[in-house]
Amino acid sequence: MTEMTRESVEYDVVIVGAGPAGLSAAIRLKQLGGDDVSVVVLEKGSEVGAHILSGAVLDPSGLDALIPDWKAKGAPLNTPVSEDRFYVLGEAGQLRLPNFLMPPLMSNHGTYIVSMGSVCRWLAEQAEALGVEIFPGMAASALVTGDNGEVRGVVAGEFGLGKDGKPGPNYEPGMELHGKYVMIAEGVRGSLAKQIIAKYGLAKDCDVQKYGLGIKELWEVKPEHHRPGQVTHTMGWPLGGNAGGGSFMYHLENNQVYVGFVVHLNYENPHLYPYMEFQRFKHHPLVARVLEGGKRVAYGARAISEGGWQSLPKLTFPGGALLGCSAGMVNVPRIKGNHNAMLSGKAAAEAAWEALQAGRASDELAAYEESVRTGPIMADLRPVRNVKPLWSKYGMAASLALGGFDMWAANLSAKLGLGPRLSGLNPLGTLAHGKTDAEATGRAKRFAPIDYPKPDGVLSFDRLTNVAFSFTNHEESQPAHLKLVDPEIPISDNLPKYAEPAQRYCPAGVYEVVRDDDGSNPRFQINFQNCVHCKTCDIKDPAQNIVWTVPQGGDGPNYPNM
Repeated sequence: MTEMTRESVEYDVVIVGAGPAGLSAAIRLKQLGGDDVSVVVLEKGSEVGAHILSGAVLDPSGLDALIPDWKAKGAPLNTPVSEDRFYVLGEAGQLRLPNFLMPPLMSNHGTYIVSMGSVCRWLAEQAEALGVEIFPGMAASALVTGDNGEVRGVVAGEFGLGKDGKPGPNYEPGMELHGKYVMIAEGVRGSLAKQIIAKYGLAKDCDVQKYGLGIKELWEVKPEHHRPGQVTHTMGWPLGGNAGGGSFMYHLENNQVYVGFVVHLNYENPHLYPYMEFQRFKHHPLVARVLEGGKRVAYGARAISEGGWQSLPKLTFPGGALLGCSAGMVNVPRIKGNHNAMLSGKAAAEAAWEALQAGRASDELAAYEESVRTGPIMADLRPVRNVKPLWSKYGMAASLALGGFDMWAANLSAKLGLGPRLSGLNPLGTLAHGKTDAEATGRAKRFAPIDYPKPDGVLSFDRLTNVAFSFTNHEESQPAHLKLVDPEIPISDNLPKYAEPAQRYCPAGVYEVVRDDDGSNPRFQINFQNCVHCKTCDIKDPAQNIVWTVPQGGDGPNYPNM
């Protein structure tokens, strides 16, 4: 077989992912180097923001550091948070937690309700105005390594593979984009980041990473139900003791409301159906009265990194760095990570520019690691490091009590000017997470199946109907981007032991166990065209048998620009 040859293009810095981390790195590099530094950003979505249905409460600290005059430049931060509400839900009622009991870091004063898709489109405009090259629809599918094992670049833009994975008649081999430094900003559980962490042993000195599944709908509600700037968070029903998690409702402009639900993926009961828990949640009176008479506009889902400070891997490797959610920089109790993503991009860019100025290339950016471990990202993540393991090990009540104690201690340290290290004196120390989310899955025989109500088509919807509102698209002639390490395991192992949980944990109906009319001959079916790129399967499969890879460029969700 003739060895494949590809054209290559040289840059100073190659960035994979046009989210807040990657775009911030690109902008900062150009702010520092101007025409003296060449930067390219690769985005697997059909356009910047196409894969981001993120109704978020944005802490503007990252944007303040990167583009101080963002207001004058028209950044789409149009809805300041006006009110915080915290509730514990029961099936028919709720208990509101007084705001004065909440640790100050839980306050959203000074933050904004935003569409992160719109924010990223605006960031892309700022980057391009500075001379950054951005290539959407260019999935980075493989690493390019040098003679000494360093990352030298990526392969992007490979098209025309057939279902068998072999080149078809319209095959295009893609290009190699080489950089003196390569920054990986793919988001949570990115395929290249996963390879790099394994190849260079970046996770050997940290705790296991933990994840949640965030499921979200964008609604247009009746004007009389709309409260611009109101932020509501809940916990409790309907999950109860079956899983950790909670919900949010964010009222942004134009009578729009983001309603979302997060399920921690360390749940034991394999019969749990996160999507249906979300649909059931919307029938709670607190939520139903907001959505009544409105209409769903878009739907999506994504994994959320929840391991926090103790789960951060080493951030640098020969030739590059992990940025933002590729490393896992979400502050779990605040449900915020975009500001840290932007700060990480800025810090990585500054380290790379310093290295380029010194004539270096393809080495490790130690200054970036130092900046994250000692700077504002550390100050944000370290004080809340015990909230997630407390919830996982002892449940919601303990998390509220002991986690609140941890956060109040952090607040005291800040007032005393001692910084987050005061929490190191906390008798709780730094708690470990223990099992991975895959290992946490229990045997089906230990748990009763859960009877979920049928969606009513008004407030709640069946899964496949909702997937249509993600506007996802995958060319069916291409190879499935969801790979099985062993095709036999779903039926031979997962079905008898765990009732094959992929049928339920996937929020897009990708995985099915199909049978003959008489119920015999079970077969595992992958409907990859439904995939919304949440990566839950790669995380939660108990056998770690499913590998999420990038599809050919541009395929996946196409969330509306709203």
